[in-house]
Amino acid sequence: MEFIKTCIEYVLHINHHLNDLVVACGAWTYVILFLIIFCETGLVILPFLPGDSLLFAIGALAASEGSPLNPHLCFVLLSTAAILGDTLNYYCGYFFGPQAQESGRLRFIKQKHLDKTHAFYEKYGGKTLILARFVPIVRTFAPFVAGIGKMSYRRFLAFNVIGGIAWPMLLIYAGLLFGHLAYVKDNFPVVILAIILISVLPIAWEILAAWHRKRLATPSGN
Repeated sequence: MEFIKTCIEYVLHINHHLNDLVVACGAWTYVILFLIIFCETGLVILPFLPGDSLLFAIGALAASEGSPLNPHLCFVLLSTAAILGDTLNYYCGYFFGPQAQESGRLRFIKQKHLDKTHAFYEKYGGKTLILARFVPIVRTFAPFVAGIGKMSYRRFLAFNVIGGIAWPMLLIYAGLLFGHLAYVKDNFPVVILAIILISVLPIAWEILAAWHRKRLATPSGN
């Protein structure tokens, strides 16, 4: 429970932690940010790493006067990290996913997360790889499931590149555009919470839609 509280506190106040990181590490901050995004998208066992909130915080910090962070360099580096991360995740699923599933070695991966990602593929097809970029948890599992399903790498790469560029671009530049606003500065935890809630709306909508379809399909009186 204490670990969960620490994670929540870290994410909601990620602007302060990011600023401390920049002060402590200087130019090495770019390397650390690259590794965080790469691991969040590339390692299926690390879906809890900050993604959306971190990208927005990067843009918001870059918007501050005298900030050492270059948002354009961050965009290029983190887009690259996101694309390479998904590529690694895809190949992990492609080569090791089916055998690991059959042998039961994926016990540390919750089946409901894989099922949720499968449902996204059923509804959106390959576009899942683009849409999933903006959905926590699903973002990490989508390329892994694509690999397990033996999606053509050429097709996967096209969606991977589009999503890998769009995701950092929208969130970093949103932070850059709105990060200097007094309300955002004074209520950063609220803004981050709103970003997280908006990010999970597609999942919430799918759950609600599935529940509604189930109700309609169930005969009255049962």
